[in-house]
Amino acid sequence: MTIRVVQWATGGVGRAAIEAVLAHPDLELVGVWVHSEAKHGKDAGELVGREPIGVRATTSKDEILALDADCVVYSPLLPDESEVVALLRSGKDVVTPVGWVYPRAGTTAAIDAACAEGGTTLHGTGIHPGGITERFPLMVSALSAGVTHVRSEEFSDIRTYNAPDVVQHIMGFGVSPEAAMAGPITDLLGAGFLSSVRMIVDEMGFGGADLTYDTVQEVAVATAPIPAPVPSGTVESGQVAARRFEWRALVDGTPVVSAVVNWLMGEEHLDPAWDFGPAGERFEVEVTGDPDVLLTFKGLQPETIEEGLVRNPGIVVTANHCVSAIPYVVAAEPGIRTYLDLPLLAGRAAPHLGRDRG
Repeated sequence: MTIRVVQWATGGVGRAAIEAVLAHPDLELVGVWVHSEAKHGKDAGELVGREPIGVRATTSKDEILALDADCVVYSPLLPDESEVVALLRSGKDVVTPVGWVYPRAGTTAAIDAACAEGGTTLHGTGIHPGGITERFPLMVSALSAGVTHVRSEEFSDIRTYNAPDVVQHIMGFGVSPEAAMAGPITDLLGAGFLSSVRMIVDEMGFGGADLTYDTVQEVAVATAPIPAPVPSGTVESGQVAARRFEWRALVDGTPVVSAVVNWLMGEEHLDPAWDFGPAGERFEVEVTGDPDVLLTFKGLQPETIEEGLVRNPGIVVTANHCVSAIPYVVAAEPGIRTYLDLPLLAGRAAPHLGRDRG
């Protein structure tokens, strides 16, 4: 059975998701919602640099809600719960990289009701958070006994993220340290990363009365102008040019689960003098136990800044993880379904290597 899919929003993740749906043998793209009037009426193929495919983008939410579709990849910059509720009530499952990876009990009444009314399923996924932060650490932890610490960590050059307004006004680069530390990014990120940390804590059995959670953030400033994707095009001396966040679960004051992000505007002209280390840009998952296990992910960051500004692998894998989940989410029982509820997720063979290659 072919699964009919809608793409909601066509930023970097949304465009990559369209490409992934078109490459998936079990999926058919039937609708695209866009925020920009400039994109309204354009063919989805044109939006991703392909030949037309016969699916026109629309700014009309009502048109999408009325569409005959099985699942929506919901990937706006920021989530709007009322939109997700409406999609679920309309009979469409939702897969999203912008929330609901492991929601706290008692906070999802509207979503739960919408799933029950529509007979639908919501799944939060992504990459960090949404994969490397909890799904892969849980898998790796099965190789070790007596686990004392689980760490997931990202080391990325943020100059490859081609969204200047987001980089400055939300992520807090190219502003003063005081403005960065007081900005919205800590709360926005924390909603996802702390959920991922809680998933590991709950599934692996860490805890007790002395279980606590905290967030640590640090900044480094430029010591010379750095060309960067901010509206001015340059991070000036004294402005924030690197950020580090760590979300932790602690038992007796000792970290037992850590999710860490290191975002740098390169490795030069920084104070403090941060760098990526000899392994370069990467993602890591480390489980400390008997034995210790370290898993390093390479290839999720672009080889060059120029390549990343055109097509960033980190954005692509976020979209791919969403699209790969669709068949499993459509087959799941109604409700919010996390990695703990779904079976093993897998990608699909390239069309020329698949079962139907003729």
